Amino acid sequence: MVHKKIIERELEGFGIRLNKQPPQIEFKKRDKGGITISRTQDAPRLDDETIKAILREYKINNCDINLKCDATDEDLIDIIEGNRKYIPCLYVMNKIDDITLEELNVLDKIPHYVPISAFLEWNLDELVERIWDYLDLIRIYTKPKGLEPDYNAPVIVQRKFSTITDFCNKLHKSMIKDFRYALVWGASVKYNPQKVGKDHQLLDEDIVQIVKKI
Repeated sequence: MVHKKIIERELEGFGIRLNKQPPQIEFKKRDKGGITISRTQDAPRLDDETIKAILREYKINNCDINLKCDATDEDLIDIIEGNRKYIPCLYVMNKIDDITLEELNVLDKIPHYVPISAFLEWNLDELVERIWDYLDLIRIYTKPKGLEPDYNAPVIVQRKFSTITDFCNKLHKSMIKDFRYALVWGASVKYNPQKVGKDHQLLDEDIVQIVKKI
């Protein structure tokens, strides 16, 4: 656990935020007009004077700031810096076959953790499921015209990047240039198949056939 905290501290220092979401703070620099601070939610830990003091440190005299969460001074600094990375993280605890049940119960209190035994292949299925969940991945199957869908090699995309355009770019960057429409089977459509455009949002295990311009 000591090593875990050291690694987390090191990553934090390099701007990597594990298992965190970007703070809901809108920040926009302007050429003039001074500093405008607005709030759509109370942020008692970050008053106007503290905000202005932080902005002075960064020599920012003109900007708009809108706080949409109970932000801290560190949250504001992260937004001003603009180079933070928010990354999901799982802690995989190996060799659980070598510890007692009592010790395992203690480990269970750790957030974002999966216990496994690589040697005995214990709990590997759960590890795969958790990785899939943390990365928010979905599977999209391709269907060439006149053939059955290819269930052996799904196209893997993140849910937030799962439009038809994203799908085409994943296959080949030039594909979207010749795109005419797509036929989709699955949970994202009302009919099977349904003709959709490039902005259509796909869901897990949809089947897609791309129709190109003639």
